[in-house]
Amino acid sequence: MPMKAQSSASASDPAAANEPVVLRENIGNIAVLTLNRPQARNSLSEAMLEALWHELEGLAADKRIRAVVVAARGSAFSAGHDLKELTAHRTDADGGRSYTRHVMQRCSAVMLAILRLPQPVIAAVEATATAAGCQLVATCDLAVASTSAKFCTPGVHIGLFCSTPMVALSRNLTRKHALEMLLTGDMISAEDAYRVGLVNRVVEPGTAGEEALKLARKIAAKSTAVVKLGKEAFYRQLEMGIADAYAHATEVMVKNMMARDAKEGISAFVEKRQPTWEDR
Repeated sequence: MPMKAQSSASASDPAAANEPVVLRENIGNIAVLTLNRPQARNSLSEAMLEALWHELEGLAADKRIRAVVVAARGSAFSAGHDLKELTAHRTDADGGRSYTRHVMQRCSAVMLAILRLPQPVIAAVEATATAAGCQLVATCDLAVASTSAKFCTPGVHIGLFCSTPMVALSRNLTRKHALEMLLTGDMISAEDAYRVGLVNRVVEPGTAGEEALKLARKIAAKSTAVVKLGKEAFYRQLEMGIADAYAHATEVMVKNMMARDAKEGISAFVEKRQPTWEDR
């Protein structure tokens, strides 16, 4: 990918030979987070989950950043949880139950942090995303995949149903498509991922990052106040019954209509000029 990461999270990973497990680069007002455990197929180790969480926590308060792209180095976008790391704790007094719960809770916290981030998050997927890696793609607000990308939730093959990836899949795909992925563990192509609603766009190999940046720049040109308001409202109404969803959306619309940027945007539309956003 043509995005070179420069700064990073502080979390370390012994397998990464002292390299940070998540790289961070700011390209103008867009932050690019790059998964950086290529030798471990970017499996979501405890260290990587901690690094992602800390980066997202910092981004939530960074008013300079208007959109986020999540990318990866190496031959896989992410192979999901680090099963070697989890299995190593089988010798714990409780058989690894507490450690497994800790890792799953941390992974859930990362996914929720993406949903709650004020800025839209776009996955740029050049290679395979499986299990919790597929969950990460499904959790991002938008996703761009190259034709070389593939997706699956293969836990059922090894007696480990992908229950936490199921949460993201069932909220992005139709019920039958999500269940087919979860029950068969079959790998699907980028084209099929587009067909079932897992990704927004499919592009030529090597161009997912640039396409994700293009999409991010388009969003970054909007009012951040309006984008934040809309993203939060979108996820909140999804969990409501339809009557409550309409009631909530009505209140959001009223609040939005009273905002400075809505007044400016409407005036600019009427006057046939470009709006000047103040992000309020």
